[in-house]
Amino acid sequence: MVEQTSRGEIFVVDDDPAVRDTLSMVLKAAGYEVICFADGAALLSVARNRTPAAILLDVNIPGKSGLDILNELHGEDYPAPIFMISGQGDIAMAVGAIKSGALDFIEKPFDAAQVIGRVREAIATWSSRVPIGGDAGAAHFPGWERLTAREREVLSLITGGSSNKEAGRLLSISPRTVEVHRARIMDKLGAKNAADLVRIALS
Repeated sequence: MVEQTSRGEIFVVDDDPAVRDTLSMVLKAAGYEVICFADGAALLSVARNRTPAAILLDVNIPGKSGLDILNELHGEDYPAPIFMISGQGDIAMAVGAIKSGALDFIEKPFDAAQVIGRVREAIATWSSRVPIGGDAGAAHFPGWERLTAREREVLSLITGGSSNKEAGRLLSISPRTVEVHRARIMDKLGAKNAADLVRIALS
């Protein structure tokens, strides 16, 4: 039987009509309702009053950049996963996006099926990670409070022996995004290397 119920609403923000059309088509085929925006101002007017299942936000859009919009939405606290999209993706841009609360970074040209998979997994992971108040079994070592909820999840997996690839799969983010989180965690905790990080976390 064909499932008729919507999986939720996804906001797509990109100034390229072809990209909007492509993402809208594949996301609708996967069962999502899609609302497209050509610039950040249009997104902000809707996203502040209505929470979608996820947001796909292009970095290079007219007016305020995608990173500016991410900051205005308070990405880390926004109640839905936000993916940043760019055709000129680089590490510095990925770091900026993740620092501002983006869940993951998608580079153009992208594989539609892969995007659907990552969005679907992110929405499922996001809904299951909402009650994050009592991080089960987590050791509250000095500096713990400086980490974001996502950094704590990454740290928990790393100290549990997961590789970047495994941690990325479990959190539905790319290994590169895990690397960025790992670098930020080490910086915040003053860890010199991976062994030092584990020692601090288990102290």
